[in-house]
Amino acid sequence: MLVGVPKEIKNHEYRVGLTPEAVREYVAAGHEVIVETNAGMGISKTDEDYRAIGAQIVDSAEEVFARAAMVVKVKEPQPNEWVQLREGQILFTYLHLAPDPDQARGLMESGVSAVAYETVTAPDGSLPLLAPMSEVAGRLAVEASAHSSHKNNGGRGILMGGVPGVLPAKVVVIGGGVVGTHAARMAVGLGANVEIIDRSLPRIRELDELFEGRATTRYSNAGTIEDAITDADVVIGAVLVPGKNAPRLVSREMLGLMKHRAVLVDVAIDQGGCFETSKATTHENPTYLVDDIIHYCVANMPGAVPHTSSYALNNATMPFGLALANKGMKACEDDPHLALGLNVHAGKIANVDVAESLGFA
Repeated sequence: MLVGVPKEIKNHEYRVGLTPEAVREYVAAGHEVIVETNAGMGISKTDEDYRAIGAQIVDSAEEVFARAAMVVKVKEPQPNEWVQLREGQILFTYLHLAPDPDQARGLMESGVSAVAYETVTAPDGSLPLLAPMSEVAGRLAVEASAHSSHKNNGGRGILMGGVPGVLPAKVVVIGGGVVGTHAARMAVGLGANVEIIDRSLPRIRELDELFEGRATTRYSNAGTIEDAITDADVVIGAVLVPGKNAPRLVSREMLGLMKHRAVLVDVAIDQGGCFETSKATTHENPTYLVDDIIHYCVANMPGAVPHTSSYALNNATMPFGLALANKGMKACEDDPHLALGLNVHAGKIANVDVAESLGFA
């Protein structure tokens, strides 16, 4: 199969769909790979690095979309990209369609078969292609909140870990999945006072054992969240409902309970956000104020660390991408877990949860 890798064009997105090492695996499996010139520059990989392992470098994204039987990306296609997709072509990337009906319609109209990383499952029900970026985003959420808490950046002037004789920041993590766990690990490591809120009692027990008292856990309900955020310096939204819009767990009214210039980090923004006042931002302009509360809602957080995140992503996507390249859409017939990643096919939404969220069911 002819596999194509265009350069990512979302604001400050430096990741790449296939690293040179990943391309080498595709070539070794008998596939031809074309890569848009400079696609790997964000991870310090040159066109020559790709040529050296058997890729062909092409001058434009237009040529990639026109020639490739399968297009491998990182972020969802932008409007000028989805119009270049076509019937019979496979798109393999993150899509996050639930809060993005325009993209959904664009992909449906194109006739492409779009397989979304974020809804591919593992036998245990986990999300193996979302997990590596959730790990990165969870850790970055703490870095971003610490930076936003500095007075020179408009924050309260809080040092995350405090110092002897001065209390550390209180960090509330809503959601104890992959994002929340990694956010909590980072915050604990910096010496913060960390509280994790989740609605799964089995998961709460796991978190309690994992952190051994270094972070506290609470069962999630409206009263618990309201109480927890009242004295928080940082609140990290880390909830996920696969394929669906994130639930709104913090209302605008609740902001009035929070400390002056506390920080909200919405890692769920790709799925619409879990705070009522969330709106997607970029690395160029990452924060904004609502009712004197700092909101950090960057929709492609792992793009800030493209080397780490590109390699972590490729480690996870490789087996599934090779299966699609080897078998085409039959790969989805043979693997029910990959089939759950098929979000758009033959002009229709193919994933039930995504269709329900979009109102297309």
